[in-house]
Amino acid sequence: MSLLSQIKLTKPLAATAIAVGMLASAAISSGEAVAQDKEKLVLALPGVPPIFGSVFTYVAKDMGLYDKYGVDVELRPMNSGVGAARAVVSGNVDVSMSPTPPVAVMVSNAGVPLKVISGMEINDWMLGSMDPAINSCEAVKGQAVGVDSPRGARWIQLANMVRPCKLIPDKDVQTVNLSTNVGAAMVSGQLKLGVLHSDDIPVIERESGKKVTIVARVEETSPGSHYAVIVSNDKVVAERRDALVRMAAAHIEAMNLLYDKSKWDEIAKIAAPTGRSPGDAIKALELFTNIDYWPRNAAGLDQKRIEKAIAIQTGVGKRTKGKAGINPAKSPVAYGDLTDASIVKDALALIAKTN
Repeated sequence: MSLLSQIKLTKPLAATAIAVGMLASAAISSGEAVAQDKEKLVLALPGVPPIFGSVFTYVAKDMGLYDKYGVDVELRPMNSGVGAARAVVSGNVDVSMSPTPPVAVMVSNAGVPLKVISGMEINDWMLGSMDPAINSCEAVKGQAVGVDSPRGARWIQLANMVRPCKLIPDKDVQTVNLSTNVGAAMVSGQLKLGVLHSDDIPVIERESGKKVTIVARVEETSPGSHYAVIVSNDKVVAERRDALVRMAAAHIEAMNLLYDKSKWDEIAKIAAPTGRSPGDAIKALELFTNIDYWPRNAAGLDQKRIEKAIAIQTGVGKRTKGKAGINPAKSPVAYGDLTDASIVKDALALIAKTN
């Protein structure tokens, strides 16, 4: 029996995605009416249940911000952010929230027509261990580590975190694909190691009654890289740009609300589709707002961070002879070709005009 088939997920952490369609609150009033005919966009989110970092999309939906800006956004959780980006390429969805490194790899290697329109800059990935004896990079060799999917965000960050001791995932380290349910496998005792977000730690420790040992942090092994992007494709950008601007305006206002502590009780309930209890959601809000996880009134597309992410994947490609990262035979995508910050610029202008 495979290790994956043996894993029994605990209920609090492994709840499958809760129905997205919570009743939306009344739309926030605005000084100027927005378009009555709402164009629909399908936005794919990373993980089932989706990561807590995507909570701003549920806030935008349930607090009436999509309605306010005249856009109908369907939120569609997917197993991984990489799978979500591939769905954008195929046209199965219009937009995705995806990790920056694999998006850069896809565009560089295959020339896929992806366009990054906004992002989240801060990386909080870490490699956690339930065994205090496994407390160093070298000790990870030969162990099984929970990730999201093959060459998904957690897989890539595992590669970054074990690279200093010359280990390679699926060669020196076994990986187990669990979407966002890595923490549940660690709580159940079926896995000792997993690639985690910082908000996973207090939940795992409470559910297991054990301390999580932090083996490595990506901000230490690959400092200054870029975390995640909202990405569409050239066709959607060209034909439905106005809808993307309206969606971006809703996201900007939603992210700003995440920093308003007076809204946390309400947001904690809205966060139910992420699998977090209201109490854990409030703790996550405190943790993430303290590190400015969500950008405020900005595109979140810092050029140095994105170029660092591209450079890391270029190096990975050279070290692996193109088996991972950006193929040495290909030219790494340029920042200007990958990003389009004008959509957020226009969204900020729309916010100023509407409010």
